[in-house]
Amino acid sequence: MNNILGNLSPVVKNLLIINIICFVGTMIFPNANRLLGVYYPDSPFFEVWQPISYMFMHGGFTHMFFNMFALVMFGPVIEQMFGSKRFLNYYLITALGALVLQYGVQAVEVSQIIGSPFAAESINLDLAANRISSQLPLTGDELGKLGSIYATPMVGASGAIFGLLLAFAYFYPNMPLYFMFIPVPIKAKYFVGGYILIEIYLGFNNSGSSIAHLAHVGGALFGYLMIKMWGYKKGYY
Repeated sequence: MNNILGNLSPVVKNLLIINIICFVGTMIFPNANRLLGVYYPDSPFFEVWQPISYMFMHGGFTHMFFNMFALVMFGPVIEQMFGSKRFLNYYLITALGALVLQYGVQAVEVSQIIGSPFAAESINLDLAANRISSQLPLTGDELGKLGSIYATPMVGASGAIFGLLLAFAYFYPNMPLYFMFIPVPIKAKYFVGGYILIEIYLGFNNSGSSIAHLAHVGGALFGYLMIKMWGYKKGYY
């Protein structure tokens, strides 16, 4: 274990350790995600620390494993290129960028239901009974959507991970990547570009999913904007 951690770049190593500690914490304290995951800003469960804490929490082992696997695979290369301080800024801002886009999507969804992005005073949430009600004439589907937005926390480092994938594909567009179940290598620019397109499609066509697909897109978008703002040239490989 020490050898593995010793071979990682400084920020990547510390991010990995923090995420693992937080995951172990959720096993000890099952309600930790409700406190440290991030809610819609108009939700009565929103707290000011959640936009930071949410990016270190995960919904399960598989969620955490694949995010950390991608961090270990792609993070050190990007940290070496950016330098540790800028890499940490990039990681945090892409995670926050994911949240910005997700909030924008949620605000539109709430507005489509009640005509305003603020519905907290129009609904009653009972987490203990897993029930939502309203005095407004809303359908069951509309109440379910509002309940999902107002009472379900978002967790995970996926927004930052998509920022790292975007950076890798930007700097190494022709680098062949090998993946399980795919017998041939795929150039980074095609894999990441295709992955982002799939996330966009799922974000607009898979409304029943618990995965915040457009938050992933937000991480990649903010990553691209930051790379352009910093003036990096495209394609080292």
